[in-house]
Amino acid sequence: MTAREEFLAGERLEDVLVYLNRDAVGNPDALAEHAEEVPGGLVLVLPGEEARSVFQGATGIDPMAFAREAGATEGEVAADLTGASCPARDSEAGQAADHEVQFVFAFAEGENPEAGGLYAEGDVIHAYASCSCGATYSDRWVVGER
Repeated sequence: MTAREEFLAGERLEDVLVYLNRDAVGNPDALAEHAEEVPGGLVLVLPGEEARSVFQGATGIDPMAFAREAGATEGEVAADLTGASCPARDSEAGQAADHEVQFVFAFAEGENPEAGGLYAEGDVIHAYASCSCGATYSDRWVVGER
């Protein structure tokens, strides 16, 4: 089982997943030794602080600021965390733009019945994505329900 599969199964709640589109990273080969290669990009599953540092180094964006910005708009991130469907695609302006996920920053939060909602149903994956059109958005779901 790959680190990404373990993450998606809720087995790596302390880790963070970072997907980077090969075209959006200045030097993807520098990360290849530590990453899972997937069509179009690389996936890294690392301990929280290390993942945040890698994300910021690769994208030039503070990951927590990115998560706050992306969290303001709901979208659909692929269950495997290597793709997404940009919500701007449906807008008039978005129809003329290219829509390819550039990067995804994701973490999982353990089940918490006291919090209610999704958190009472199981571990929850939080995913934040950036599109080539400039849109940022987020998605979340209970582990195993996609």
